[in-house]
Amino acid sequence: MYTVLTCITEQHDLTLVGLAGLICFLASHCAMVLLDRAMSSDGAVRWIWLTTAGAAGGFGIWATHFIAMLAYDPGVVVGYHAGLTLVSLLIAIVATTAAIAAKIVYERWVANVLAGAFFGAGIGLMHFSGMLAIEFPGEISWDARFLVASVALGIGFSVAAFRFAGRSGRSTLGRFTATVLLTLGVVALHFTATAGVTLLPDASAFNPSMLLSPAMMVVTIVAVTFSLLTAGFAAAIFAVRSGAKTERAERNFKLLVQGVTDYAIYMLDPDGKVSNWNAGAERAKGYTADEIVGKDFSLFYSAEDRRKGLPQRALQAARTEGKFEAQGWRYRKDGSSFWAHVVIDPIYDETGELIGYAKITKDSSKQKADADRIEEVTRNLDVALENIGQGICMFDREERLVLCNKRYLEIFRFPEGSVRPGMAYREIVDIGYAANTDDAAEAAALAEAHYVRNMALIRAGSGSAVHKYASGNSIQQHVNMLADGGWVVTFEDITDRLKSEEQVAFLAKHDGLTGLPNRLQFGDNVSEEMMIAERVSGHVAVIGIDLDKFKEVNDQHGHATGDKVLVELAARLDAARQEGEFIARFGGDEFAASKRFDDLSALHDFIARLEGALAGTVAIDGFEIKTGASLGVAIYPSDAASVDGLLANADLAMYRAKQSLLQRVCFYEAAMDETARRRRALANDLWASIERKELHLHYQVQKSVRTGEITGYEVLLRWRHPERGNIPPMDFIGLAEECGAILPIGEWVLREACREAASWNNGYKIAVNLSPIQLGHADMAAVIAGILLETGLNPRRLEIEITESSIIVDKEKALRTMREIKALGVSIAIDDFGTGYSSLETLRSFPFDKIKLDKSFMAEVETSPQSKAIVRAILALGRSLEVPVLAEGVETQAQLDTLSEEQCDEAQGYLLGKPQAMGEPVVGKAA
Repeated sequence: MYTVLTCITEQHDLTLVGLAGLICFLASHCAMVLLDRAMSSDGAVRWIWLTTAGAAGGFGIWATHFIAMLAYDPGVVVGYHAGLTLVSLLIAIVATTAAIAAKIVYERWVANVLAGAFFGAGIGLMHFSGMLAIEFPGEISWDARFLVASVALGIGFSVAAFRFAGRSGRSTLGRFTATVLLTLGVVALHFTATAGVTLLPDASAFNPSMLLSPAMMVVTIVAVTFSLLTAGFAAAIFAVRSGAKTERAERNFKLLVQGVTDYAIYMLDPDGKVSNWNAGAERAKGYTADEIVGKDFSLFYSAEDRRKGLPQRALQAARTEGKFEAQGWRYRKDGSSFWAHVVIDPIYDETGELIGYAKITKDSSKQKADADRIEEVTRNLDVALENIGQGICMFDREERLVLCNKRYLEIFRFPEGSVRPGMAYREIVDIGYAANTDDAAEAAALAEAHYVRNMALIRAGSGSAVHKYASGNSIQQHVNMLADGGWVVTFEDITDRLKSEEQVAFLAKHDGLTGLPNRLQFGDNVSEEMMIAERVSGHVAVIGIDLDKFKEVNDQHGHATGDKVLVELAARLDAARQEGEFIARFGGDEFAASKRFDDLSALHDFIARLEGALAGTVAIDGFEIKTGASLGVAIYPSDAASVDGLLANADLAMYRAKQSLLQRVCFYEAAMDETARRRRALANDLWASIERKELHLHYQVQKSVRTGEITGYEVLLRWRHPERGNIPPMDFIGLAEECGAILPIGEWVLREACREAASWNNGYKIAVNLSPIQLGHADMAAVIAGILLETGLNPRRLEIEITESSIIVDKEKALRTMREIKALGVSIAIDDFGTGYSSLETLRSFPFDKIKLDKSFMAEVETSPQSKAIVRAILALGRSLEVPVLAEGVETQAQLDTLSEEQCDEAQGYLLGKPQAMGEPVVGKAA
């Protein structure tokens, strides 16, 4: 020991000795650190660390040896052989690598012993080979004791060092124990072996120029050594830190995976069997780790899915595509199902071999339910959006389309597929005008104007606007601004609505058939004209117009033809109208006209033009229909001071014109108003006459001309007014027909006559007249049947008298009603025969039971050969038709003698008996 210390202190440069010791410590620590990394690694990485540790540690140990050798001063000039020096370096690296490999490959004490032995022996071999590399003028003498001791020390310390290698623990002392022991082994081996060396000088030739310079070797070895050790330490430190980071990440990941309860996270082996299981998986699927690990993951699928091979296809997709991701129903241990979002990732090792799968499952049942509800709501909204009658679209703050419905595209007739979300509003406007405008330049100009105008309205917050287009369409736009600067706009095609509103507004003041103004607009116009006339001292004429015999047109040709006649006449009237003149239709065949005038000649000219428009013929459906009208004129302010007054007075004048045979135009006169008032009052009394029991019946006898026997009685109506006394039938029958009272009065007459006749003790007939109004009533036959049943009168004792004019109004309807009456057993007589213009046609169309010769012929039969000839002809006609003839108005014996000569069947008149009331002796008592 003393010799070793003496060698160190006296024969070595202590500075270099210290440097050698530092390098030895650093190299030993580097080797231990890299050994620790190799032991904690696997596969190819381990061998990389092993090689690195052997190279860095071996070079450092070799550097320790040669620096210590360079510190040795034997008292002679020395140098170093390059080849042997490199061999010693190689031995150091191989020995260090073998020692570390033994430590890794073997276990426990075998590893420590083998590693220590390899290292100690190898370092000793390195030392001795390095000593052999010394070149000097002389020879080396070895002391075997020191040589054996050095190798033993090297192996001993090395075994101890490798025992602590890889067991550095957590304390600083523990981490450096192996380093210190390995350093001591290297230092002890070197200096013990050096102490046993003696250099024997020799006078042989020596050429130092062929040797490596010691000074150069020190610098080079130190530089290289520190570079290698620095690189080794840097790699180790980086690896340690990386490993620590990886361990922390793995630990955190493991804690995360095990702590996650919302996700089922587990591993599958390559065959699809569960290899680990986290708490989230247990919570989601109900299996514990012991129950599921080792089982096939297809347990989570339905039987149907398993039959379809879905589990296997999922793994195959993960392998081929790098990931499998899907959603579907999965099943828990208890059989319940949940909607799962599944991700399967394949896992490969360093060699690229599949080692399993990572599987993550999320219970998305709530999200699916929410999504289903949202989808249903969205679907319903889409359906509603596509089926509402309005077009709707939404734009964002950048004026880009977000959505629109089909109706929006239809309203503006966009080409299919031309409008898509994301398009700018300006672009959409351009497309719309380009698609519906032939000229491109015009379309661009219209689009520009529309865009500028409409965006100004939208940005101003304008709620509604109506756009009218050249096509005639009117589109109502309603805008709602959004908080983010966008807007929602609805469009409605209101073209038809506006037309309807315009039509309604038009019809409110116009006649629907002819298009002429109606009574309302006529009244407004006359009011305005009256105000103007009052200011300028002018006059206003109101003209009432009623078409002549228009009812016959409807009855003979139908209402459709009548409407065509009205339209044609309205067009003619409108064509005849000049500025300042007004023509209206009040309804039916009633028209009215007005004109403000100063000169009466202007009014007469207007009336003449109206007459010209209304007179003449109208060709409809092949018929030539003759037209004409009656006009009544009332003038403001002389005839009335109000519109209603003027209209009423014009009507009175018009009715006077209708009654006149010669005049077609009548001007209002004050006497007419008084007559009209009396007539209205009489009509009112007539309606109340039945309830007041003011009506009563008279009967006029009818006798056989040949025998003089009574054949029946004609029933005649009488009205005894409480104030006016007896009113002749000719004064109230026509009025009753005009006001409609003829229907209840006529029914009363029938009922009273039948009731009275039923009480007689003879079989005489009663003849009751039916007015044209009664005959035109659809239920007349039923009314007669009901009365006969009610009174008990034999139908054969009732005779209905009908005038020719009753039949002419509506021949088909009249004949149908007459046949229904005749079917009851009631006979029918044609009254006032000879005065109509179609008597022979009437007789041919219906087989009457009796012909009543009008009394006008009997009044002249004694003085007029023509009247006598007519009477003779009618009687002959009756005989040829086998229809009995009754002559009315027989007042003289000469008249009766004439009838007898001409073989007339029956007669009636004052000569034979005047009309008498019920209860008088002559009525019903004769045999």
